[in-house]
Amino acid sequence: MDCEIADRYSIGMKYRKLTQEEILQTKKSAQEVRKLSRNPIYGILDNIRSLYNVGAMFRTADGIMAKKLYLCGMTGIPPRREIDKTSLGACDTVPWEYKKTSLEAIKKLKDQGVRIVALELTEPSVHFTELSCNFPAALIVGHEINGISDETMKYVDTAISIPMLGRANSLNVATAFGIAVYQMLEVYKKNHRANDKS
Repeated sequence: MDCEIADRYSIGMKYRKLTQEEILQTKKSAQEVRKLSRNPIYGILDNIRSLYNVGAMFRTADGIMAKKLYLCGMTGIPPRREIDKTSLGACDTVPWEYKKTSLEAIKKLKDQGVRIVALELTEPSVHFTELSCNFPAALIVGHEINGISDETMKYVDTAISIPMLGRANSLNVATAFGIAVYQMLEVYKKNHRANDKS
């Protein structure tokens, strides 16, 4: 009976899930990854209280080959068991630096010509899919409840937001960070392709 149901509802191409061993064979070692050129996208983690969120953002930063993460204020730093658990080894491949305040990180990056993009509910803000910016660029995300401080917001170049259609006013910070930096990567790749053609 199960076969009949499968035949009735399956259409198109059949997919075989790769085994963990097959996936690992396609991956470079941490040492090899550290030697690769990285995309000109930075992350500024401003007072992130959950070590699990920090680890998840390391993992996302590894996924996009981010240039560097700045861990600021109360944001936990490796090595920590909770960070390692969710980063799955990304702490060994993603460059990072601790700063006492996010303003220190912003000043350092601005001195290097890096644009600062805040992921925050602001008036006005740009829908995250409409982001247009020059690179290098840094995405700053803030405390899970309080967000980015008003003082820090004075120094950002643009603000983007992710719409929430239900009751909650925001996504988990690590989830939101992932959505936003992958969008930034798409913008960067699109700009890069356009520059290659000109």
